[in-house]
Amino acid sequence: MTDQTIPTPTDEAPTSVGRLRVVLYLCGAPNADISAPRRKCREYAEAFGWEITAEIEDHDGLNEPDGRVGLAQAIERIRGGEAGALLTPWRSMISPVQREYNEVNRKIESAGGFLEVQNSDLARASAAR
Repeated sequence: MTDQTIPTPTDEAPTSVGRLRVVLYLCGAPNADISAPRRKCREYAEAFGWEITAEIEDHDGLNEPDGRVGLAQAIERIRGGEAGALLTPWRSMISPVQREYNEVNRKIESAGGFLEVQNSDLARASAAR
């Protein structure tokens, strides 16, 4: 039998896991009232114990994602380590076009985060449990 050393905790070992930090992203028409979806996303984040580090809005309609300044800023905050996820109320706030939605999702993952859609089928199923 070989002599094995069993690792022991050190003073520098983490003792807790921090809260997930998220960027809340909303997109709507120039005069659209997006206060209700913003409130729902805040409640959703709070229910999971997430910290919202920024709330970013685009008010130029649902243009292609590549043309939205706010969305680019949200992804940069993830890339910079300020947040680990982008939270949005509906998939359509990213894009109703599947190809565009998938591309934004890839950008967020490449930046080191993930995309969370508050009002998705999976979210509704989890909330019902």
